[in-house]
Amino acid sequence: MAASAVLLYLVKCLAVRRLAIIAEGTHTPVDDWLVRMLRSTWLLTILVGAAWMGSQMLDLPSKQHTWMWRITATTLLVQAGVWGDSLVRSWRGHYRRRETGASATSAAIIDFVLRLMLWIVFTLMVLDNLGFNITTLVASLGISGIAVALAVQNILGDLFASLSIVLDKPFVVGDFIIVDDKLGSVEYIGLKTTRLRGLGGDQIIFSNGDILKARILNQTRMQMRRAAFILRVRHGTGEEQLRLIPEILKNAVLAQSKTANFERAHFSGMGEWSFDFETVYWIKSPDYFVFMDTQQAIFLSVVRELDAAGIELAVPMRLMVPDQLNLTPSKITEEVV
Repeated sequence: MAASAVLLYLVKCLAVRRLAIIAEGTHTPVDDWLVRMLRSTWLLTILVGAAWMGSQMLDLPSKQHTWMWRITATTLLVQAGVWGDSLVRSWRGHYRRRETGASATSAAIIDFVLRLMLWIVFTLMVLDNLGFNITTLVASLGISGIAVALAVQNILGDLFASLSIVLDKPFVVGDFIIVDDKLGSVEYIGLKTTRLRGLGGDQIIFSNGDILKARILNQTRMQMRRAAFILRVRHGTGEEQLRLIPEILKNAVLAQSKTANFERAHFSGMGEWSFDFETVYWIKSPDYFVFMDTQQAIFLSVVRELDAAGIELAVPMRLMVPDQLNLTPSKITEEVV
């Protein structure tokens, strides 16, 4: 038995050393994972394996042979679970170093599911090896699982929603999104919640199920930004001046280097207190600050050209009611007379 234990331990050490040397000269992560797996081999497994090998040379009763085999098989199954867990952890570590954002979150979720399934399977195998009737256990677990699933259906819904987010990727960590009337940068995608960092610095937390039910606008994935604004000039502006305004708007847009395309500028409506001109154009960059800088430059150019042409912007007019003028009906009559 002692000789078997020493031999198995030396085989393990030699295999780890040789495989580590090979792993240093390769770029594939698989051999690194195998090295980590072999290093996670328990000394207890080696001792139990050596004891079983020694028992095969002894004339033991059948019952003792049976229990020796069950102990050995149980130890090997648990060790296999540890090896599998080590491989999954190694894969996740490699994936997290290579990927960031939602991909790393996806790896964490898949890692959790794989390890859970792995240990459930090996636990059932160990129980079966020890003589338990796992058919009844699996049936009872199935009934209990249904009851638990009904009790925690909201949590499970968020869990599956998180898997949908990280696999379908409607957004990733770092994206700037708008969800209904909330907007911010995606800071974290978890098993139950997704967290945004709002423009004011506050953290906005959504459950994953709720965020998938909402309409999501992903501002980061814009190739170009469409911009539009309405210019209002006062009533009384002459026809020749009105004909000049669309050309002024067009030239102001085309003069900017960041504009990708001028779409249109039209006399679009006659309001109660203004003539309205609508302008639509596209900006090359999706960056919001580029949009604001470009729009500011356009507005300054338009104001300068309108002033040079003698065109005045409209000023809203308010009709003052008697209560606002602080007049009584008798005073109103006196004023009218």
